[in-house]
Amino acid sequence: MLKHCADADDPYTTVEVRNPNARDGIFTVRVSFKDESGFEMADTTDQVSVPANGTATHRVFGGRAGDVSRIEHCEVQRRADADE
Repeated sequence: MLKHCADADDPYTTVEVRNPNARDGIFTVRVSFKDESGFEMADTTDQVSVPANGTATHRVFGGRAGDVSRIEHCEVQRRADADE
């Protein structure tokens, strides 16, 4: 779930990852950074450790997209893939 998209004031995108499973897990999260025309400036994937039946907050640096001030919106893959 997207909590904050990177911008000039805070160059980090914040996402929340939920783990509905009864055991700890590592999930791969994908974030795409898009400009005002919808062009994908960059995307990134990170692994996030989430406790059993819990949530974890993760921050992704928007500078990977180049000029952070050009980021109009972020898209987070709706369902994070669990890694084995």
